[in-house]
Amino acid sequence: MDIILNNRSESFDFDKLTISEILKLKNYSFKMMVVKINGRLIKKPEYNLADVVAGDDVQILHLISGG
Repeated sequence: MDIILNNRSESFDFDKLTISEILKLKNYSFKMMVVKINGRLIKKPEYNLADVVAGDDVQILHLISGG
């Protein structure tokens, strides 16, 4: 399937993936993230439930804090 991930085209050899699966495949391990699928905010408890399918626009932004 082809999706847009953080404004870049990405191809995966699956028909659908959850956000958790994408995070694992891309080796994202940030503690604080904002995730959106087609503009809809996905909360952390939904990462295993939220399916990403071909054509979806996924934004995964990691938050950095500091002083």
